[in-house]
Amino acid sequence: MKLDREKIKSGLLDGLQKLSRFRVVIGLLLVLGIYGFLIWRIESLNSVQPSPDAVLAKNNPLRSAHIDTKVVQQLESLRDNSVNVKTIFDQERQNPFQ
Repeated sequence: MKLDREKIKSGLLDGLQKLSRFRVVIGLLLVLGIYGFLIWRIESLNSVQPSPDAVLAKNNPLRSAHIDTKVVQQLESLRDNSVNVKTIFDQERQNPFQ
């Protein structure tokens, strides 16, 4: 049995011409297949639960913060010194068009 290039070429062209009638249907099936695959992947990735080790690793950095006593003292001194500024702002709030 000998294969002739012209026979193969004409057979492929005939097959493509027959399939060209269904190109809209083939295109819709291709798009629906892609959408279905994406929905399936999203659903499978969305339903995965984290392991207990991963939960512990995420929750460990949530410890209480340590604040230096020098910083606290500095903030308190700034708050005490800002009384004059507070009164200026309060006066301006009471009568802004003076």
